[in-house]
Amino acid sequence: MSLVTAAAAALAASMTVISPAAAAPSATADPSPNPTAFVLERFRPASAAQGDRGAVTYDSALVPTTAVALVAELRIPHGKWHDQMRDHDRRDQEMREHGEYGKKGMPPRGTFVFLALRGVEPDHHFGIHVHTRPCGAQPDSSGPHYQNVKDPKQPSTNPKYANARNEMWLDLTTDSRGDGRAKSLVKWHFRAGEARSVVIHEHGTATHMGRAGTAGDRVACINVPFR
Repeated sequence: MSLVTAAAAALAASMTVISPAAAAPSATADPSPNPTAFVLERFRPASAAQGDRGAVTYDSALVPTTAVALVAELRIPHGKWHDQMRDHDRRDQEMREHGEYGKKGMPPRGTFVFLALRGVEPDHHFGIHVHTRPCGAQPDSSGPHYQNVKDPKQPSTNPKYANARNEMWLDLTTDSRGDGRAKSLVKWHFRAGEARSVVIHEHGTATHMGRAGTAGDRVACINVPFR
């Protein structure tokens, strides 16, 4: 399966939770969510970084220049869906108690991101996060993690802020061919212009106090025009 096909399938699956019945109350309701960012890039050497475009590698042993990355964003709008979503939040606990959570007709809200890597280090666990700045020739060019609620203390290593609900985490483990996929759904939208890249780190993301959100060196970076 191609990376484009895999991304399309993941995006379609994420949208099945929004049933036709949920959209029916208004003929003028916001349209079904559509991908707002879709990037397919081959990694290039960091010395060849091109501003806010493309993907670069800082460690060619883990992410060679023959590797490919695909990132797709699905922004699920508020708009006229908002009342349905608010009702969904109020019913959430009741549904959990009755074992009904996840049924169709309960539209989520927020942002869904899908990532696929091909041809990176096989059988390796990578920590991967959305960052605030574009990729550059230096690993730290991409700035800190994007946070929905910003930690007043930076760099952020407090699990109250550095966690998979307040940030966009896409950790994955590759297979024997060096391929891997990850997806994440959060209940918020990126602020305009503040989420600019996806950074691949050398190992999985830590979650304990003082180290939360850390995942070792930045080994590669993908520019993504998140909305």
